[in-house]
Amino acid sequence: MKWVLLGWFLVLARCSDELGPSAALDSGPRSDAAPTYYPLEKLKDPETCNDCHPKHYESWAGSMHAYASDDPIFLAMNDRGQKEAAIGNFCVKCHAPLAIGSDDATVDRAKLAALPKSQRGITCFFCHAIDAVNGTHNNPLHLAEDGVMRGQLADPVPNKAHASAYSTLQDAKNLRSASACGSCHDIVNGHGVHLERTFKEWQESVYSTENGNTCAQCHMYPEPNQLVAEGPDTPGVFLRTRHDHGFPAVDVALTPWPQIEQQRAAIQTILDDATLQNALCVSGAQNGIPTISAIIDTVGVGHKWPSGAAQDRRAWFEITAYQGGNVIYQSGHVPPGTEPTQLADPDLWLLRDCSLDAGDKEVHMFWEVESSDPNLLPTLATFDQTKGAFFQTHQIQKFPRNSAPYLSAAPDRVTMSVWLQAFPLDVFDDLFQRPEEQGLTAEQVREMRGKLAPFRVGRELVWTTEAMNTISYQDDRTRLPVYCVSTVSNQALFGFGATKTPAPRHRTCSP
Repeated sequence: MKWVLLGWFLVLARCSDELGPSAALDSGPRSDAAPTYYPLEKLKDPETCNDCHPKHYESWAGSMHAYASDDPIFLAMNDRGQKEAAIGNFCVKCHAPLAIGSDDATVDRAKLAALPKSQRGITCFFCHAIDAVNGTHNNPLHLAEDGVMRGQLADPVPNKAHASAYSTLQDAKNLRSASACGSCHDIVNGHGVHLERTFKEWQESVYSTENGNTCAQCHMYPEPNQLVAEGPDTPGVFLRTRHDHGFPAVDVALTPWPQIEQQRAAIQTILDDATLQNALCVSGAQNGIPTISAIIDTVGVGHKWPSGAAQDRRAWFEITAYQGGNVIYQSGHVPPGTEPTQLADPDLWLLRDCSLDAGDKEVHMFWEVESSDPNLLPTLATFDQTKGAFFQTHQIQKFPRNSAPYLSAAPDRVTMSVWLQAFPLDVFDDLFQRPEEQGLTAEQVREMRGKLAPFRVGRELVWTTEAMNTISYQDDRTRLPVYCVSTVSNQALFGFGATKTPAPRHRTCSP
């Protein structure tokens, strides 16, 4: 998906209107007889959906939704939680919601492994049977068992498999649909700590207003002029907008799974095209106290960044300064396979939630968390550039941060890369320190760990003395010129009128 970012202004992506029946294919014969639909259990099986919706099924089958109950990190975390805190179905009700029966006892690895495909992960039926949202977090969704599949089409074509109905909860263009996605992507633990806040972050942003965007508009790529149902059992279907069901974000499959390469490519695309706008600046060379500044703007993100399980996310900024080909300063260089929190780097700018127990000691298992210390980047609060809140996403971080007041020499070249890792390697190592207990070999665990390598977010940004006059502004404190290069070429992002907010710091932990 190619999003066009024009300077600081986000061009809101709206799904194209459905083509009308004038684009209809051969409608085939119709019958006035009362339809006989598939029984409910057949509708719950994703393989049934594959018969008529092969493109939807294909993208879903390679998604993290389909993988949710097979994910080895989920399985290991669930096992640990059962042993240490008797967490019951806290994890399962989101990772395998159709598996929970009246006994509310589907908790262990053996039971999860024995589930039929109709109860594994987040299925087609689970999303398209939602008829009510009865809360804001921890999966408060109510599913209708009337055999009606709900979606965004106001004029669904009759079919032999199921009745169909329009619902705002499944309509990507309706803001109400965000509650169907968001209430599962918003988690509060047993201590009342708001661990995952993606839905709440969206609700507090400008994207939840009338001119905003929904979850699906970013994470379900729209493809116009497509068939949404195919095959001999789908007469009368005409061209519409079909939405991709791969739901790319940042988490990846760690074990053999369909379309792993496509999954990683989709994640890279959304990170590159719709995430951050950056600038890299150098100042103070004239008076002998050179410093580097990174300005990061989250204008294209509908929630804070990174989001989701932010206690497990690792986002950092790699800065390297050169003079005459020699490195004179570096921060954020994380060797492959290294956990960023274990670096001896006093200047490391690492974005994550710090999870703490009652004594403010850092912990990593969600059932131990009694408070959270975040330093995430904010999302856009208003589209009105005349308001100060518009510029609160312009977060600035100066380097060196803690190790020295300024650089030892004026650089002639500086590079910046942004990295995002889905899960912390030290927590992974703790969960899989005895692979045989997970039914895995040491080699399988090494391969899984390798797949947690970070994604580069966007392109490397390179500042040079030759390019430094591209964008400049005056430092409010020193009144000296600051010379920048950027992923965008709009002076408004860095000029006198653009407030730059100091990046947030953790209160209780480092980095």
